[in-house]
Amino acid sequence: MNVAPSRVLVVDDDLTVRDVVRRYLELAGHQVALADNGEDALAWIARHEPDLVVLDLMLPGIDGLEVCRRLRRTSAVPVVMLTALGEEENRIAGLQLGADDYVTKPFSPRELALRVSSVLRRAGAAAPTPAPALLTDGDLRLDTAARTALLRGAELSLTTREFDLLVFLLANPGEAFTREQLLERVWGWDFGDQSTVTVHVRRLREKIEETPAKPTRITTVWGVGYRYDRRA
Repeated sequence: MNVAPSRVLVVDDDLTVRDVVRRYLELAGHQVALADNGEDALAWIARHEPDLVVLDLMLPGIDGLEVCRRLRRTSAVPVVMLTALGEEENRIAGLQLGADDYVTKPFSPRELALRVSSVLRRAGAAAPTPAPALLTDGDLRLDTAARTALLRGAELSLTTREFDLLVFLLANPGEAFTREQLLERVWGWDFGDQSTVTVHVRRLREKIEETPAKPTRITTVWGVGYRYDRRA
């Protein structure tokens, strides 16, 4: 059975970057569309609903952070950010707004293509094994087949990584994991910036905890990492 190629929108104001990224993504089997500014990108996304967006933070007009902010109001489409090495604060801000992954400039186009494929694979897959089809904890309910999360009957808006992280933690209650372990088990990374995990945990707490500053579900194990504590 033929599988339709994923549609990826690349948003970058540098013509050379756009062309290189396009060529590598097309070699990886994706359909690629291009935009050089935030306004055109948002308009294209509204019309075509891509499977993933590669988004540069430094754009003319509205920047990448604002694009991501507006996008997350209506869509959970995966976003891979392109950031300069010195833009750590912007990168963290992008993750806080719901970006799924990031690659720093100057970057390897092959690495970017691999990151894109990894995010798409997780976005289209069921929850990480061995999680059961349904996971519940009091008023929190996860359907790993449909990839939906309900809290007190209302559907939560979770990014691909947020959903996968929540599924993994809830499927392994009471067990503490280091950020390095979570990067490997949830992100599939052998290495990477561990602050990515911290940001995603913070975002999850804002969505599922009654008091995010005093979490009772995703708790911090000092000197280790994080643990999911089920409700009694």
